[in-house]
Amino acid sequence: MRRKFLVSVAKLVAIFAGIFSFLYLKKDENVSSSKKRLTTSFYLRPPGVLNEKHFLSSCIRCGACVKACPYNTLKLASFNDNASNGTPIFYASKIPCYLCDTLPCIAKCPSDALSKDILKQGIKSVNIGRAIVDESSCVAHFGIQCDACYRACPFLDKAIYLEYKRNERTNKHAMLVPKVNYDYCVGCGMCERACITKIPAISVLPSDFILGQRNDNYVKGWVEGDDSILKDVNTNKKLDKNKAMDYLNGAEF
Repeated sequence: MRRKFLVSVAKLVAIFAGIFSFLYLKKDENVSSSKKRLTTSFYLRPPGVLNEKHFLSSCIRCGACVKACPYNTLKLASFNDNASNGTPIFYASKIPCYLCDTLPCIAKCPSDALSKDILKQGIKSVNIGRAIVDESSCVAHFGIQCDACYRACPFLDKAIYLEYKRNERTNKHAMLVPKVNYDYCVGCGMCERACITKIPAISVLPSDFILGQRNDNYVKGWVEGDDSILKDVNTNKKLDKNKAMDYLNGAEF
C-alpha cells in the first residue's frame, strides 16, 4: 500500500515537473528571443538630451518628464532595461515620441538635463536619433506598395521621402522605396511604430550610434553656406621656390 502511494506521488511529481519544465522552457524561449533582440537593441532618450554624459550627470530621476508626457511614451528605466535605473527612456516600436508642439517633457524638467533651448528652436531641432531602413525586410523593396513609414513621418517628404527605383528583373515595374534624409530626421520613431513588418524594417537608433563626424576640410559645394567652416582657414599655398629650382637643376632633368 505504502509502495503504491510512493509510486503515485513520484508520478505526480514527475508530471508537475514536466509541466513546469515545459512552461519554463516556453518562457525561456520567449525571454531568449527578447533578450537576443534586446542585446542588439537600445533605448531612446526624451527630446532635449544633448548627450548621454551630460544627461546622466544632470538628470535627478524625478520622473517629471514622464508625468508630463501626454502619450505615456516615456517611462523610467528599470533593472530590465539597459539604461541607468530611474532615467527616462522610450521604445519607438511601442510608443513613439509624438513631438508635442510645446514639448512638455522638456518644459517640466527641473534641471538642465533636457535642454530648454529646444523649446525656443522648435521640434525640428530635436535630436533623439536617426531612422535606418533594413532593405532586406522592407516590403517596399519587394515591389509591394507600402508607404506606411512615409505617411507616418511628421516631416512628410523631407525626413522620409520615396525614391523611384526600377525593377531590374522585369524591366517593367517600378518601386517606390523609403529613404531617410538625416538633415531632417529627428528620431521620433513614428515610422518605426507604423511599419507593417513583424519586426519593424525601419528602426530609430540614437544619433551617436550611426552619425559620423566629417573632417573640417570637407564641404558640400552645392549647399549654400556650407563652406563657411573654411572662412578662417588659410588657403594660400605655401610654395617653396628653392624646391622648384632644385628640381629643374637636378641631374634627371
